Amino acid sequence: MSEQFSAAYDWARRHVAEGRIPTAVLGIATAAGTVALDAFGATGSRSARVEDHYRLFSVTKPLVGLTAARAIERGLLTPETPLTEALPEFGADRDDIVRLRHLASHTSGISEPAMDAPTPLRETLLTAGRDFAAGSVSRYSTIAYEGIAALVAHATGRDWDAELSAWAAPLGADGLTLDEASDPHPIVGAAEAGLDVAAFARHRNPGAGLLGRAQDLLAIGSALLRGGRADTGSGIVRPATLAMTLRPLTGDIPRLDPYPAERGQDWGFTWNLRTRAPGLIDRDTYGHGGWSGAEFWIHPTAGVAYAFLTNASPPDLDEDRLDNAVIGAL
Repeated sequence: MSEQFSAAYDWARRHVAEGRIPTAVLGIATAAGTVALDAFGATGSRSARVEDHYRLFSVTKPLVGLTAARAIERGLLTPETPLTEALPEFGADRDDIVRLRHLASHTSGISEPAMDAPTPLRETLLTAGRDFAAGSVSRYSTIAYEGIAALVAHATGRDWDAELSAWAAPLGADGLTLDEASDPHPIVGAAEAGLDVAAFARHRNPGAGLLGRAQDLLAIGSALLRGGRADTGSGIVRPATLAMTLRPLTGDIPRLDPYPAERGQDWGFTWNLRTRAPGLIDRDTYGHGGWSGAEFWIHPTAGVAYAFLTNASPPDLDEDRLDNAVIGAL
């Protein structure tokens, strides 16, 4: 571990020691690669290691977003592409048009099911009701990513996870998977919080289903800090495409829980943009969090990215303190 970031690691270590979370893996990267990585705690008798897999939950979302963005820069999709291009039967009773940009910015209005609901995601997507007109309200949505997955598969001819692996693995993010054989740390308290993890995992959910290691996210973060240059052979998307994904899409429309206006963020193309967050030192940041405590954030001007993984049912953590400790070390 780099002593430069000792305050950030003290934050993680303290939360494990005080029993708020069972384990933690924290990694920090620059454009040159990983500069700090350490693990703390244990799940029962299983000690955490930096190479362990964790459930990423909604950190999956921006990785799927980058996959869709790659299809956009190849001319296979645009943010205006309607979902009906891939699924003509979608929205038969709707009088609006749900487009890729709505799916990617939590403004589609599709009624949200439970994450462990028994109905297959595609069937749920096609039969879900409408809670509001597309583009009129922002409310967090995971089922929308089944729509993004359908558009990616229709455009590229490959399932979303295969298309994602095709760009992530060459970066060194070859641990991203849907395979339960990767043996992720079990989520302590999941059943008590109302989540059947086995039922959830069977969905292979493109909005929340990936398993991964901190080093996978750090490899992606480093590439994004390099500008996401696909023309170098070691990037993800071209700089203009990355800039497109970081443009706010939600504007001043009403924002419903759990991301009301006072949280000070906007939605880009699947990225959470914390450009008005009152608790941050540096608001030039984009990234995403996950249900069991995962965090993945990139600070482009500061030149740093970090990944934090843990395995508690929604843990009571003040992640702004971690973010500020990382930035404060620079």
